[in-house]
Amino acid sequence: MNSSTDQIISNSLSLRLKQETAAEHERMHQLMSEAKVFSSKEKYAQFTLSQYYFQREIEHLFEKEGVAGLIPDLDIRGRSKQALADLNDLGIQPNEQQLHSENVQLPEALGWIYVSEGSTLGAAFLFKEAQKHLGFSETFAARNLAAYPEGRAKVWKRFIQALDKTGFDQTQQDRVVQGALDAFGYFGQALDQLDELK
Repeated sequence: MNSSTDQIISNSLSLRLKQETAAEHERMHQLMSEAKVFSSKEKYAQFTLSQYYFQREIEHLFEKEGVAGLIPDLDIRGRSKQALADLNDLGIQPNEQQLHSENVQLPEALGWIYVSEGSTLGAAFLFKEAQKHLGFSETFAARNLAAYPEGRAKVWKRFIQALDKTGFDQTQQDRVVQGALDAFGYFGQALDQLDELK
């Protein structure tokens, strides 16, 4: 890697996140494949439960000091309400679990939110699978996988632009990346233990 490439990466938080979480992203794909979440209504319900708990973690971070100043459209982000409505469709009542992100602050919070927003962008495939295998839709049981009203790509691009405008130095960027890795770790554990979620 040459110095000009180093400079580009150091100036682009979103590029650092993409590159330094690539292995975790692939691990999530593998865990999803192994979990076979679209093989039955029961499996999908457990996956939706994991989505609900993760989104509660994310939306808690929206309230952290400084986050709203960096990501100005938080009001359209987050999918816990949609996931809860899906769980109601599926006849599941989630428990009120203690938040794992309680002590997460900036800059790490942006890493957690990055993982959530990336999953929303990537959920287009999952939404199609839910339709194809289970007959679910944006109005029944698969609301949490549906696109934002503006479209996935537009909202994602706006988020990435906000990340790259933070002006974080290397140390702050390192903390954002660590937050993303922590979020992947949290969700990966949930996927690995879907059958045990309550």
